[in-house]
Amino acid sequence: MTKHEKIQIKRKIENDITLLKSQIIDLEEKVKPISPDCGLGRLTRLEAMGEQHVNNKILDESRLRLTRLSNALQRIDKPMFGICIECEESIGLGRMSVRPESVRCIACAN
Repeated sequence: MTKHEKIQIKRKIENDITLLKSQIIDLEEKVKPISPDCGLGRLTRLEAMGEQHVNNKILDESRLRLTRLSNALQRIDKPMFGICIECEESIGLGRMSVRPESVRCIACAN
């Protein structure tokens, strides 16, 4: 991986981290408990609880990706960045551009 490609990936990571932090703040607001005295009907309350469950799942995944991106940002200047941890081949630039936190090539990830 060239220095220019690493700079592009570093910008992508920093941008993704910024977006995820904003998304996490929004999701934390959406997953606050629904009070029982809230003026919702029974079905509307169940729908709200279902939506809250989905938002909790998205929040968990967002936090996990944020951690992985932060780790990738710390590793980006190390020689093993962009190298698959299983087969030790280079991870494709296309994959690194989309998922810069990747530690496995497509073949090993499957």
